[in-house]
Order: sequence, then structure tokens, then C-alpha cells
Amino acid sequence: MANNENLVRLTPTEAREYGRRGGKASGESRRRKADFRRTLNALLTAEIESEEWTPILKAMGLDNTVEAAVNAAMIKKALAGDVKAFEAIAKYSGQSDQTDADLEEQAIRTDRARRARDQEVGNTDNTDGIQSFLKAMNPTAEDLDSIFIDKEEEKEDSDAKETEEAGDV
Repeated sequence: MANNENLVRLTPTEAREYGRRGGKASGESRRRKADFRRTLNALLTAEIESEEWTPILKAMGLDNTVEAAVNAAMIKKALAGDVKAFEAIAKYSGQSDQTDADLEEQAIRTDRARRARDQEVGNTDNTDGIQSFLKAMNPTAEDLDSIFIDKEEEKEDSDAKETEEAGDV
């Protein structure tokens, strides 16, 4: 088990060398991934001559590309009952298997977790504290009106008093 007695301390020179090596490896990896994306995009946009897909794609007014043929093949498999093909289509077409209520609940949980983390760290300088809390609780407009109407009335009353006092001068 690691503890302070058996940790290996790097000298600044060693740390700099390891950082340099990591930076080079990271750059190489990013270049390799970028080359892969460029190659894949070039292949997907290449025209295809297929006896099966060319007439269908042209009849639909689509480009006769590998990408269009792959998408059509996925749809064909989904129509044949392939659930994985259907899930892939739903995922990449922007459809989600989560309901709006699930997404809202997830947003509330994320907000609560962020606030709890901020309190642990001591970052309690949230200027929008009450607003974010109310937003997370998702109150109705009626609830908000009843909360803030008292404060607005108090402000109007204090403004009226200031006007009366200024009129007496």
C-alpha cells in the first residue's frame, strides 16, 4: 500500500522529462485519431455503385454514398427486427430512451450534487443560490408569485415612504 514512506519523489528534471514524453505521446495519439476521422469521412462520402442500394438511394433523392447505403442497411435490419440496429438508429438520430421526467430528475440530482460539493469545498459564494434552488425544485408560477409578492410589496412600500419623506422637504 502506498504511503509517504514508500512514495518515489521525482526531481524537477525527471518530472519535466516525463511531462515532455507524455505531451509527445498525446500529440501523436491526437494526430492518429484525426487521421482516422479524415479517412473514415473520406470513405463514407465516397460514391458507391451497388445493384441493391443505388436504385433505392436515387429514387429517394439521396446521394449515392457509402454513408447513405450503410444507413439504409441499418434501417433495413431494424425493419427485419434487429433490436441493436434499431437502438443504434435511435441513438444517432437524436432520439433518447430517457423520458423528459428522467432528464429533469437527472438535472436536479446534478445540481444538488454540485451544491453539496461546493459546500464541502467551502465555495458558498453562489450569488444565484435561491434562484438555482427554486429552479431545481421546479415550482409553479403561482408558488413563485406568492413567494416574491411580499418582497415586492415591501419594496413598493419603502419606495412610497421615501417619496413621502422627499415631498415633506
